[in-house]
Amino acid sequence: MTCFDRRDLGLLLLRVGIGGVVAAHGAQKVFGWFGGGGLEGTGRFMESVGYRPGKVSALAAGLTELGGGSLLALGLATPAAGAAAAGAMAGAASVHVPNGFFAQGGGYEYPAALGLTTVGLAVTGPGRLSLDHALDHTLNRDWMVPAALLGTAAVTAMVVGARNRRVREAGEGE
Repeated sequence: MTCFDRRDLGLLLLRVGIGGVVAAHGAQKVFGWFGGGGLEGTGRFMESVGYRPGKVSALAAGLTELGGGSLLALGLATPAAGAAAAGAMAGAASVHVPNGFFAQGGGYEYPAALGLTTVGLAVTGPGRLSLDHALDHTLNRDWMVPAALLGTAAVTAMVVGARNRRVREAGEGE
C-alpha cells in the first residue's frame, strides 16, 4: 500500500497548477516578470481602476498573490495561503464586474474561478503530498480554515469597498 492515493495526487496537481498561476500573476506585479508591469506599471493600472495609492496596492496585491500562490503550490499553511489568494482574486474580480461574467468580454470569470479554487483548496486541505503533511499539519489546523477565510473576507471587503466608493465618486464628478 502506498502512502498516498489518487486524491492526494489530484490535490497536488491542483495546488501546483493553481498556486503556480496565482504566484506568476504576483511575480508580474512585483518583479515585472512574464510580461508584467512591475510595481510601476501595475501601480499606474491600480490607480486607474480606483486602488490607491497605486504602487502600494500593486505591492500588496503582488505579494499576496506571489506568497499565497507559492504556499499553495507547496501545500504549506494551506488555509492562510488559499484565503490570501482568494482575497486577491476577489479584488481583481471587482475590477471586471462591470464587464459581465465571461473573460472574453473582460469579465470576472477568470479571477472568480481562481478564487473559488483557492478557497476550495483552503477548505479541503493540501493532501499528503504537501509540506503541511510533512510538518504534521502545524500550520493547517481545522480552526485555521474559518479564521483565515473570515479574516481575509473582512479585509477584502474593506479594501474593495473603499475602491468601489472611489470609483462611484469619480463617476459622479464627471
